[in-house]
Amino acid sequence: MSALTTRKLLLAHRPSGEVKDSDFELVSSPLGEPGDGEILVENLYLSLDPTNRIWMTDAPQYMPPVKIGEVMRGIGVGVVVASKCEGFAVGDAVAGMIGWQEHACGRPELLGVQRVERIPGVPLTAYFGVLGVTGGMTAYFGLLDVGKPKAGETVVVSAAAGSVGSLVGQIAKIHGCRVIGVAGGPEKCAYVTDELGFDACVDYKKGGLDEAIRAACPEGIDVYFDNVGGAVLDAVLANLSLRARIVICGLISSYNQDSVPGPKNFEQVLMRRARVEGFIILDYGARFAEAGAKLAEWWQVGKLRYRETVLDGGLEMAPEALRRLLRGEKKGKLSLRLSARAE
Repeated sequence: MSALTTRKLLLAHRPSGEVKDSDFELVSSPLGEPGDGEILVENLYLSLDPTNRIWMTDAPQYMPPVKIGEVMRGIGVGVVVASKCEGFAVGDAVAGMIGWQEHACGRPELLGVQRVERIPGVPLTAYFGVLGVTGGMTAYFGLLDVGKPKAGETVVVSAAAGSVGSLVGQIAKIHGCRVIGVAGGPEKCAYVTDELGFDACVDYKKGGLDEAIRAACPEGIDVYFDNVGGAVLDAVLANLSLRARIVICGLISSYNQDSVPGPKNFEQVLMRRARVEGFIILDYGARFAEAGAKLAEWWQVGKLRYRETVLDGGLEMAPEALRRLLRGEKKGKLSLRLSARAE
């Protein structure tokens, strides 16, 4: 195995605006064998997430920025191909912060990976999608722990056709809420209402957001789960109920912008005595098993639906995949197949 090589994408430049292929350097390096307490993982699928774009900046954030010359940070799901670590056997599936590379070697806790208890018939990509950290678990904790919805309340979700928003709305329906999605284009809006069961969906591309959201939420918004920020957040702020809760999970509309103006309707947080709280899924690591079990239960009995877009093209396709994600050019969860061994 020591004679083999693996490939990695290093961050070469901090992007300005949309990420470019030239912001990364594709390198090859020798692939050694794991030492005591270490595992060697083959990365089969790479998860593309809005937070990838945040990690490339040097702005203050919830994790240290990726340094120039470092392997680009990213979540992957793969398989153990060699192990000298108790609890990890060759062939075990693992998921976690494998990075934009075809293989990773080290102690599992330093790699940030955990062994996946696979459910028969469930694709590996589900473990960072509907059952994973950047999909179902983000929706579960962000809505239930931060948003705290009550039966009968109105919940609004932006990026409602995406990997997180689609699950937020379905979990809100499970808890007896009236759910309104915000998505871009008639196809996505139809998916949100017809397949996911939301009560209505506002197409932000049509314009007139304030009026459209007011029409969909005549009694105001009790919980808003925000994945996009920008104009949608402003429209929601203008239509809050008294003591509304706003969950800030993502601000994808601004990630390619170097400067972003604050929300113009922010005074409504005061007027409506609303609570605004930022949410990072990594704060809930000790409770991942709880969420995973509940999500699997809902999914297996048909209470959760999800879809995914899996791209081919190998590691060199990662920058383009991220561009597609940030443009909204995908359906559901977006991932990139890295290996011919992937299912």
